[in-house]
Amino acid sequence: MRQEYQFFVYILSNYKRTTLYVGFTNNIVRRIIEHKNGLGSKFTKLYKLTDLLYYEQYQYVEDAISREKEIKKWRRNKKITLIKSENIKINDLSNKLFTEYDISESEIKDYLKGVKDN
Repeated sequence: MRQEYQFFVYILSNYKRTTLYVGFTNNIVRRIIEHKNGLGSKFTKLYKLTDLLYYEQYQYVEDAISREKEIKKWRRNKKITLIKSENIKINDLSNKLFTEYDISESEIKDYLKGVKDN
């Protein structure tokens, strides 16, 4: 029997919206905080990909990984169409996400402090 968790596929960009990045995580809040503070991958750090434009939630890891691979193969215009289907103005959804999960500024600072201490 498969264990149930939460998994996410997400799309990031920079403020100019010139580069898109498709990622996968089991903790979307933690991962977005990391990206916003330069703790993401070398690629996201290099291109300053900190704006969350789109995300989907999955119950099973296999489904999320499959979806991530599918979206990564798409051309840019198809990814933009997907983003616009949920985020017509292509805004950064990070604050909405933090509000949805009831994450405060102090919790973000505490998390970052813990990461830097390790």
